[in-house]
Amino acid sequence: MLAKKQKMQAESDSAAEPAQATPHTIQARLISDTGEEAGPPIDLPAGITTQQLGLICNALLKNEETTPYLFFVGEDEIKKSLEETLDLATVDTENVIDIVYQPQAVFKVRPVTRCTSSMPGHAEAVVSLNFSPDGAHLASGSGDTTVRLWDLNTETPHFTCTGHKQWVLCVSWAPDGKRLASGCKAGSIIIWDPETGQQKGRPLSGHKKHINGLAWEPYHRDPECRRLASASGDGDCRIWDVKLGQCLMNIAGHTNAVTAVRWGGAGLIYTSSKDRTVKMWRAADGILCRTFSGHAHWVNNIALSTDYVLRTGPFHPVKDRSKSNLSQTSEELQESALKRYQAVCPDEVESLVSCSDDNTLYLWRNNQNKCVERMTGHQNVVNDVKYSPDVKLIASASFDKSVRLWRAHDGQYMATFRGHVQAVYTLAWSADSRLIVSGSKDSTLKVWSVQTKKLAQELPGHADEVFGVDWAPDGSRVASGGKDKVIKLWAY
Repeated sequence: MLAKKQKMQAESDSAAEPAQATPHTIQARLISDTGEEAGPPIDLPAGITTQQLGLICNALLKNEETTPYLFFVGEDEIKKSLEETLDLATVDTENVIDIVYQPQAVFKVRPVTRCTSSMPGHAEAVVSLNFSPDGAHLASGSGDTTVRLWDLNTETPHFTCTGHKQWVLCVSWAPDGKRLASGCKAGSIIIWDPETGQQKGRPLSGHKKHINGLAWEPYHRDPECRRLASASGDGDCRIWDVKLGQCLMNIAGHTNAVTAVRWGGAGLIYTSSKDRTVKMWRAADGILCRTFSGHAHWVNNIALSTDYVLRTGPFHPVKDRSKSNLSQTSEELQESALKRYQAVCPDEVESLVSCSDDNTLYLWRNNQNKCVERMTGHQNVVNDVKYSPDVKLIASASFDKSVRLWRAHDGQYMATFRGHVQAVYTLAWSADSRLIVSGSKDSTLKVWSVQTKKLAQELPGHADEVFGVDWAPDGSRVASGGKDKVIKLWAY
């Protein structure tokens, strides 16, 4: 009887004691988002934080500079610690868990919060605007037939360039920042000298209808920046030698207006059209390489995975702030531009996204005829699409009043940003790929955070529809313009 009592007492005592939590260790393997392993599988404590994962990742990869990373298990981002992301009760500790790491930009762009300047001057709506590759200059094209160059130090107009007879629909900087091209509704293209505001040579004429897009040959292929491609409403794409002022070739093949043109880094030119196709041409001789078909309506725009790195060419957005590119030779700058291109596109397989009036986007690769993904979800016309500078994400702007976020490598939907009360016309990425700014018919700009998937900043101030928005390649400021004829600069 006494033994029985003692046994019952012992059982009740043990039940009263708190159960000791067994420390969990998890076998994990760190792999990049392209599938490369950082090293062999390692045992990690379940409570490991993202900061500690970052230290391990940098050590395994032997990085000279500490790189910040995002970490994912499947679709779930590890925000604080591994155990908060995983359901440890269901984890099979026998299996190796794959933790995907994504490098982030070392520098951080602050969200713009205020208007630093309202710059009037144009007599009609501002239709297009564009920062130079080094972020030092800003150009705008307007319905008043002029191109304006703005002094960003004093935030005042530098030059007013006259010569066009009709609305200036697009402006585009040469990769070296030493020339500016503008195209108008009458179909003529003019090259300007940003140092003097003077026209260089005679206008490039040949197109029979309005110019919808301009694209320069990338710096690493042509450091002289002589060749320019133009897309027109007449259904043709032309390649020009801006030094000679001549048309080198007329690329015909679309059966309707060409809406956009991109000059890729692998010697290929991409055009989108109202004939519902995207075509890929060899830049050397204008031979058609591929036709991408699938859209049920006009293709409004295209974005190339290498857009940002080709736009900035030899100008690194942060590293070059401290040293002048003037001290480098043309060969050194060309090598620098080539290295930056190869880091983003090592195998010359460029991806592109097309957006259409059929409410969809299509993701393509230049080595495949079939689309990678048909991206659906927008409820109205998709007007603009842009790759993030780190080529991890895609953002699209639609007349359904929303901006959507997609994963770049497979086109999978990630998030919807809602807040605009009218059609979203245009968008731009910050240089660190963490923020998006959108311009809308509702007269506002909005800054969205990719990390929180929420609105980071509301920017009212325009008196009418916003047609153009651009984020300086160095992340320092945002420029916007629209129907109210005013250009606004926004900064932190």
